[in-house]
Amino acid sequence: MSSAATSLAPCAERSLGEMPASLDHHWMPFTSNRDFKTDPKMFSRAKGVYYTSVAGDQVLDGSSGLFTTPAGHGRIEIAQAVYEQLLELDYTPSFTRSHPKAFALAERIAKLTPDGINRVFFVNSGSESVDTAMKIALAYHRARGEGHRTMFVSRERAYHGVNFGGVALSGMMKNRHAFGTGVPGVVHMRHTWLPENRFTKGQPENGAELADDLHRIATMVGGDNIAACFVEPIAGSTGVLVPPKGYLERLRQICDGYGILLVFDEVITGFGRTGKAFAAQSFGVTPDIMTMAKAITNGAQPMGAVAVKQEIYDTIVQQAPENAVEFFHGYTWSAHPAACAAALAALDIYDNERLFERAAQMSAYFLDAVFSLSDLPVITDIRGYGMIAGLDFAPANQPGARGHEIQKRLFDAGLHIKTTGDAGIIAPAFVAEGQQIDEMVAILRKVLSSYS
Repeated sequence: MSSAATSLAPCAERSLGEMPASLDHHWMPFTSNRDFKTDPKMFSRAKGVYYTSVAGDQVLDGSSGLFTTPAGHGRIEIAQAVYEQLLELDYTPSFTRSHPKAFALAERIAKLTPDGINRVFFVNSGSESVDTAMKIALAYHRARGEGHRTMFVSRERAYHGVNFGGVALSGMMKNRHAFGTGVPGVVHMRHTWLPENRFTKGQPENGAELADDLHRIATMVGGDNIAACFVEPIAGSTGVLVPPKGYLERLRQICDGYGILLVFDEVITGFGRTGKAFAAQSFGVTPDIMTMAKAITNGAQPMGAVAVKQEIYDTIVQQAPENAVEFFHGYTWSAHPAACAAALAALDIYDNERLFERAAQMSAYFLDAVFSLSDLPVITDIRGYGMIAGLDFAPANQPGARGHEIQKRLFDAGLHIKTTGDAGIIAPAFVAEGQQIDEMVAILRKVLSSYS
């Protein structure tokens, strides 16, 4: 091992993080700041599928960070790649300049995406990927002489990030309530949760006809006015809504009939969560545009991307004059060298350790373990596919209060999960062993059993 690698290796002698002297100045995202600062819950380390709290307690990571870290925490290969890249080339603009790893990474991603989706635009987050995809859709239609296509269709209970475009697409009230109308011209289909599908493992039998909402909207506003339809193949942040059988296929058919671009937001499902590289492949439906982020670097560096069909890229690029910028969009940090190095190292890990295949193999064990909680009175529904599952909790006196309380109690019991309102989301790292999944479920049972 090189001296650099040695310096990066975990060291037992390193001290745990200390509680900061003041909690006043950091305004935390998506957090009850007042509640957190009266009872702060902080991590100081992470390795494998465990966090270590500031107090020195081990906490099982039941949500792969924030669905970001399927290869487990503390991967020295990624840290080493970032370290070496920062010493070699710490930054270069991506405006009229670039660096070799940006092109190498785009090629690697194009080999993972469905056939024909082979042009990749780099961003820095899932939110940026969604807004970028919206602009690509508008630019594409304008380039082909249909600039009147300015409307978008999304779904209730959707989450597409927190920039203004993504907020307009999103269908979760709290993410929209305080911020006005946002981007105009967005219409929402119904979500796909149906009471008759409760406690379904995998794709539900009922609900494919909900895709016909897109046809209804097209006949109301004019299908030739709609630029794109955005959907999460599995609606993640709202509590894991798995698409009914035939639903995504129907959306694809309707989009084709009206010339609407179909966009899959794969920020959560991308890079193995469904047992394939992307959910598009798991469900056998190919979109026109895909957004991705989170696991692209195993969570080690901020990064996202938008992958599009070659025809979309060619249409936008070829309509511009020679030597002109074809797509007036980008970010200071697009294709940052350290992020590209991290992503290439993460993709090597996914490939060398066959982690997508491992996720597919572990799925049945994981889902059986989570569904074993069905007998608990506080749980009103369980859904799951691949290596992600959602639990609905019976609400308390106000919506979201019970989910918030459960999330805190689980932390104290040694388990980190994501909660949204009164839904819990479990998404272990693909390197988790059966014993660790059993431990996660045992902690859930212990905490949830106290609710009648």
